[in-house]
Amino acid sequence: MTKRTRRTLWIVAAVLLLLAAAIFLRSKAPPEAARLLPESDGIVFINLRPLRALLHKNLQPPARVLEYQQFVDATGIDWEQDLDEAAIALHRMPDPNGPNGPVAYSMVLVGKLTGKRLNTWLDAHATAREVYDGHTIFCVPSEGRTVRITQIGYDRLAISNTPTPEQIHSMLDRHRAAALPFSGSSLLAEHFSEVPLLSLAWGIGQIGLPFSESGAIRVFGFKLPLEADSTIIASVTPALSVKGALHMRVEEIAPSEEVAERQAASLSTLVMLARAVTPGLANNAANNGLKELLRSAAVTQKRNRVVATATITPAVLGSLAEGDQ
Repeated sequence: MTKRTRRTLWIVAAVLLLLAAAIFLRSKAPPEAARLLPESDGIVFINLRPLRALLHKNLQPPARVLEYQQFVDATGIDWEQDLDEAAIALHRMPDPNGPNGPVAYSMVLVGKLTGKRLNTWLDAHATAREVYDGHTIFCVPSEGRTVRITQIGYDRLAISNTPTPEQIHSMLDRHRAAALPFSGSSLLAEHFSEVPLLSLAWGIGQIGLPFSESGAIRVFGFKLPLEADSTIIASVTPALSVKGALHMRVEEIAPSEEVAERQAASLSTLVMLARAVTPGLANNAANNGLKELLRSAAVTQKRNRVVATATITPAVLGSLAEGDQ
């Protein structure tokens, strides 16, 4: 082997190592859509592409209302088919009874969503416009709030209904630094490493805010023994035990080990009560799915953390889909 050949092999090896390192760093980094989100109290991310592939046999397209059909006709965008990823930041409002409600949202949506037709529709419905960093931000009124919308790439939108434009400005600022794999909000920096790999959907921070009522979190009518401002790490991943099933995991970081013990006991009691109540429910697709979901539910506690898990089998997915039709 000549000296020149050895030098060439070393260069090739170094390039391959750099590529491998870049791929590894990207695999550990939050999705780009989540990295664009501004500072917030909670973040929820959903990757709809694998979920569609998993659920396509069970889900039927819902009937379209007239306003939505008019939007599809005008823009060529069908959210049900064209939205691939959604990253949502949750912002607690200082006055939950104020004009902006308890929670505001900032979102980055990814998919076949942009184009001149959408800009035309936004321009027709906007009451004000702003140009920031070369992007036109359309201000569209909705339910007493101002929703700010701008296209930030060939396949993504930034949207925010916060009272001020600070959050959508932040998303445009972050867009300039999006190539950095570990850029993003302080919430991502602190907790994203705890999100399981291959998660199809996940949430970190105070993600109970949208479900809170008078400071308590309610789901399906059940009052959970969690506070709305609890720090939660939730995820949905493919289940390894059952083909086509999903594994749900919700972890709460309690302020102390004693609080975690009490909340784990309360959650376990709630699961047992729900199991005792559901056998009396009517025999239909949705109720049967709920029964099977509760049978797989488990609650554990370690130090100041409480973990609730459950498995959503293909049968549950199918029955729940049928129950919504």
